[in-house]
Amino acid sequence: MSASPMDKTTVDPVSAPPVSEPAVVDVEYRWQGNNRVELLENGEAYFPRVFEAMRQAKSEILLETFIVFEDKVGAELQAVLIDAARRGVRVTASFDGFGCGELSSGYLAALSDAGVHLQMFDPAPKHLGIRTNWFRRLHRKIVVVDGTFAFLGGINFSADHLADFGPEAKQDYSVEVQGPAVTDIHHFALLQCGRPVRAKYWWQRRRQRRSELAFSDHDGQVRLVYRDNGEHRTDIEEVYRQVLRTAQRRVVIANAYFFPGYRLLREIRNAARRGVEVRLILQGQPDMLVAKLAARMTYDYLLKSGVRIYEYCDRPLHGKVALVDEDWSTVGSSNLDPLSLSMNLEANVLIRDRGFNRQLFERLEDLSDNHCKVMSVDNAPRGRIWHMTVGFLVFHFLRHFPAWAGWLPAHKPRLKAFTAPTGSEPS
Repeated sequence: MSASPMDKTTVDPVSAPPVSEPAVVDVEYRWQGNNRVELLENGEAYFPRVFEAMRQAKSEILLETFIVFEDKVGAELQAVLIDAARRGVRVTASFDGFGCGELSSGYLAALSDAGVHLQMFDPAPKHLGIRTNWFRRLHRKIVVVDGTFAFLGGINFSADHLADFGPEAKQDYSVEVQGPAVTDIHHFALLQCGRPVRAKYWWQRRRQRRSELAFSDHDGQVRLVYRDNGEHRTDIEEVYRQVLRTAQRRVVIANAYFFPGYRLLREIRNAARRGVEVRLILQGQPDMLVAKLAARMTYDYLLKSGVRIYEYCDRPLHGKVALVDEDWSTVGSSNLDPLSLSMNLEANVLIRDRGFNRQLFERLEDLSDNHCKVMSVDNAPRGRIWHMTVGFLVFHFLRHFPAWAGWLPAHKPRLKAFTAPTGSEPS
C-alpha cells in the first residue's frame, strides 16, 4: 500500500512535541585557527565521505538540509541514519518543508520509528496540487558528526549531484572541516534544531565588525557566517562586500543564482576598475531559466568595467563558492540572489588557507578555461527594445521583491516534530 504524501500527514497533533520557532541567534562566530579543511567537489566526493562519517558516529549526528529525494542517495541517507539511531547515536535531522515536500510519510516514518528526531521546517499543504510557502526557506546544508566532523556547502541529498544522473547532474561544492571551528558549527546546529546548549558569555555574544583581513596570517583559519531573519539579515552579503573592497589581485566567484543588489554589484565593478582580475562563473545551462535571464541583466554593467564573465554550459551549475587573492575563500549554501541574500536561512564558512585557496582556484580555473563560454561586450545577449524594457522591469521587481514581500502578512516559520501516523506503512 502506498503511503500518503508527507504534507498531509506530517505531524500527529496528539503525540508530537510542541511546535517551536527556529532559533534566533545573536552571536557572530569568531575566526578559529588550526583547522583542516577539505574541498569536496560534487556528490562523488561528498556522499562517500559524509556517509562514512555517519557510519562511524559514536554519539551524535546533526543534519540540516533543503532537499532530500527518495532516490538512491536519499535511500542511502535513510539507511545510514536508521542504523546510527538503532545503535544508540542521537540523530537529529531537520528537513525543509518545501524542498522535502515530496517525501512520503513512509520514508519519514521509517526514520522516526528507528529513533531519529525528525523535524520539518515550515511544512505546508498543497493547494490545487501546488506547494505553498515558497519563501523564507531552510536552505542550509550542514552535517555535524560527534562534534568532530562538520560538512557544509551547497550539496543536497539527491542523485542529481552525481554525474551518472545525466546532463542535468549539478556541478557543486562542499567542505569537510575538522578542528576548533567545528565547535562553532556544532553550537550553531544545536541552536537551530532546538537542542539545549551552554549559554555564550557576553564577550562571545557581542557582534564583531572587524575587517576580514584583520587577523592572524596563519593558514587553517575558519569562520562560520550565516543569514537569518533576525539579527543577521545581511551578514553574508556584508562579508562579500568587505573582501571585494580589499581585493588586490584576483577575485573568482562561481555562483548558481547570480542577481545581487546594487551595492554588491558596485563593489564587483569597482574591484575590476582598479585593476583586480575579477572572474564570474555563472550558469549557462541552468536548471531554472529565470536564473540565466536574471544574471544576464547584469552583464553589460559588469563587462564594460572589465569583469570577465563565463557561462558554464556542461551541466547546471549549483555551486556557491568564491575566492579573493591567494588565501581567502568561502563555500556555503548562499546564492547571490534576492532569496538567499534577503529571505532564506543560509550558512557559509569563510576560510583563510593558501593551500585550500589554491586548490579551489585550480578547480575553478579549469572550469572557466575548458568548460565555459566566455561572454564579452560584443556577444553579451541583447534583445529588441521590448526585451530590454521587460528586462529592466523584471530586474527592478526582483531586486525589490524581498522588501515588498516583507510588507505582506505572513506567519512565522515553525519547526514541527514528525511523528508517524498510526498504521503508516513504508512506501
